[in-house]
Amino acid sequence: MALTSRPALRAAHPEDFDYCARLYFEGMDRVIKELNLNMDSQVTDFRQRWDVEQVRIITLQDTYVGWLQSFVKDDTLFLGQLFVDSALRRQGIGTGVVKGLIEEAARAGRAVMLGVVKDNPALRLYERLGFRTTHEDE
Repeated sequence: MALTSRPALRAAHPEDFDYCARLYFEGMDRVIKELNLNMDSQVTDFRQRWDVEQVRIITLQDTYVGWLQSFVKDDTLFLGQLFVDSALRRQGIGTGVVKGLIEEAARAGRAVMLGVVKDNPALRLYERLGFRTTHEDE
């Protein structure tokens, strides 16, 4: 299903934390289980890494559909996290958001970088949009 309008981004507010946490843990559940990660540690880590100044809420026709966290470092826009509501995946929302970030970075003369878990289905999206693997770790 193709989008009829482009997703929009708005600055996050502290009260968006629970929404973002819900999408994060829904999206990361498989990875957390496969890697046998401690859930309490994951919750603590998420709380520490979620920075309202770096988060934007993805909306489509005034409806929340996901969120992203990004920041600029050394003239590079780094996409730290991108989550789309599971019921709305595979409809072009992630593609629209990443294309928008690429355009935003290009206007500012910046490159875009991101990190992704090796078996994340979103890896195909990133490769389709021109991202290439520069390094891997365990």
